[in-house]
Amino acid sequence: MNDQTVSVVHWSFWAIGAVLLIYNAVGVINFVTQMNADVVAAMSKSHRAIIEGRPAWATAAFAIAVFGGVLGCLLLLLKKSVAYYVFIASLLGAIATMIHTIGMAGSDFGPVEFLIGNLVQLAVTAFLIWYSKQTQSRGWIS
Repeated sequence: MNDQTVSVVHWSFWAIGAVLLIYNAVGVINFVTQMNADVVAAMSKSHRAIIEGRPAWATAAFAIAVFGGVLGCLLLLLKKSVAYYVFIASLLGAIATMIHTIGMAGSDFGPVEFLIGNLVQLAVTAFLIWYSKQTQSRGWIS
């Protein structure tokens, strides 16, 4: 499909894309914050234990989830259908992060917000996968 066959998008496309771009940007800020040793040192003991005990694969998955979400939203707003595949990568990162969080739940797990954050990320990313496919079928993205 070329640019001439792309339909005029509904205003909701821009609203959804912008809101979820901001949501994912907050995830990136959360990731960057957790990579700052001084900030982590000021956190509660239970939060520090989760962040400091996170293996490299879970940290990489977290980065893929949040940076993939931002990149996917940018691509969606640029009307690029490749956003669909970036959202799939983001979902896989969120699932891997969730696996680590659930594993931590079996040990001395304190803060529930990590688990809730992972569940919300999964739901938002699953929605974005579905939505990007819908926008493509409507001819809003190419």
